[in-house]
Amino acid sequence: MNSNRSLLIMGLLLVSFLIFTQWQQDFDPEIQAQKQAAAQTQVANQSGDVPASSNQSSPILEQSAKGKTITLETDVLRLTVDTLGGDVIDSDLLKHNAELNSDTPFELLQDNGKVLYVAQSGLVGKNGIDTNAGRPQYQTTAERFSLADGQDELVVPLVFEKEGVTYTKTFTLKRGSYNVAVDFHIDNRTVDTIEVQPYGQLKHSLVESSGNFAMPTYTGGAYSSAETNYKKYSFDDMAKANLSVDTKAGWAAILQHYFVSAWIPNQDAENNLYTRTANGVGTIGYRGPITQVAANSQATITSHLWTGPKDQAAMADAANNFDLTVDYGWAWFIAKPLFWLLTQIQKLVVNWGLAIICVTIVVKTILYPLTKAQYTSMAKMRMLQPKIQEMRERFGDDRQRMSQEMMKLYKEEKVNPMGGCLPILLQMPIFIALYWTFMEAVELRHAPFFGWIQDLSAQDPYYILPLLMGGSMFLLQKMSPTPVADPMQQKVMTFMPVIFTVFFLWFPSGLVLYWLTSNLITIAQQWFIYRNLEKKGLHSRVKK
Repeated sequence: MNSNRSLLIMGLLLVSFLIFTQWQQDFDPEIQAQKQAAAQTQVANQSGDVPASSNQSSPILEQSAKGKTITLETDVLRLTVDTLGGDVIDSDLLKHNAELNSDTPFELLQDNGKVLYVAQSGLVGKNGIDTNAGRPQYQTTAERFSLADGQDELVVPLVFEKEGVTYTKTFTLKRGSYNVAVDFHIDNRTVDTIEVQPYGQLKHSLVESSGNFAMPTYTGGAYSSAETNYKKYSFDDMAKANLSVDTKAGWAAILQHYFVSAWIPNQDAENNLYTRTANGVGTIGYRGPITQVAANSQATITSHLWTGPKDQAAMADAANNFDLTVDYGWAWFIAKPLFWLLTQIQKLVVNWGLAIICVTIVVKTILYPLTKAQYTSMAKMRMLQPKIQEMRERFGDDRQRMSQEMMKLYKEEKVNPMGGCLPILLQMPIFIALYWTFMEAVELRHAPFFGWIQDLSAQDPYYILPLLMGGSMFLLQKMSPTPVADPMQQKVMTFMPVIFTVFFLWFPSGLVLYWLTSNLITIAQQWFIYRNLEKKGLHSRVKK
């Protein structure tokens, strides 16, 4: 296989990958069916601000009233909490800008009249305080709570008293963490045993996944259970069928590009994960087991709310399989070690663009033995072309005999006709793994390289890198020692660099940087390999 045909295979694989990705987004029959189901069932579903407990036969109607808001702030996170119900209605990520070079922090949870995305939690059940009649109005000691210098933990209690029972909803925020403990402490000073059931849920306006054909993004639900490590459950899935999974441990989340919010219940308890849709809003959450609090006794119910970036290491510590929300697709087994290598190199070189270049050098170095075998095989195949042509003339239409003689010739000359394919077949999964790495790794969001490249996760604003990449492909094609004989293939190969360039206009600039660097290294490797072959006399025979 010559390098032109290798390039053609790479192009076909890339185009197939992009077409399949976009088809999944727009034309998958299952997705279309879900969308139709969503339209049919959305009106029928009833809205609920809090879920029905195991003892309730119907959802609790949504409460339109709101209480006052309080602010909880650490070095990385600022939460806005509504004292009516103690819901988190806004989360600002102080270490992540909303836009490149912006001083405005990224807003994840929000309730601004255009987008509803809030984290609710409470207590339902026989003696629950989140009922059809309303939500609890918590009392606090201040309107603003901030993590002080030298302080590693911010603890903010919200207190509600009812019929001799004190309910304290406590938010605990830690320095440098997006994992917020949300605990309920029940102090029952009555003579009766009470029963409550905890819940936590995320509500999000129904939206479709965004992005373009080269950079599709997912916005929707996901969950983990004892039986399922990680599964997306889109808003269309929610509309088609309400999720109901009983599991020990697990979590329920809303994902979006680079960021995630999730409720992580008590991992030692049996919880029910659920979803529903109503009035243009999708809900995913958990319902915990019924907790009995005896007379004159106390109980504490624990849970955690994550609202922040997809920080793989921190999420892995927060809950089992939570780091899987950084979804690398089927290429995860390649993407994970590549990302680890990328982060380790970045710690040394500081610049993420330089880290990408270094990773490319490492990958090309590892593949060099295969690359050498590829070009050596190409040279030998070209050397055998006169003998193969002679066989064609001798055996004519006897394809079976022709095939037998060719295999015999390959065996005698120790030539593998497929020797040029393996590097291409290996390089494509690496490319796809890096593609998803750049799509999912929040560390690369707004990460600068040099000059005009100030965000390696976004496309090149001036398309310079894609044009350079196209030029390197053209040069690599011209350096091929075996020109394509078929006129149709010649035309396809002539336009292949142009086609690749057009595709790469929309790719993240970090991925284009990888491909450009890879091409330049391949050019250098090809020149070195053929120079050595020429010294051995093989290349000179090829040219004859």
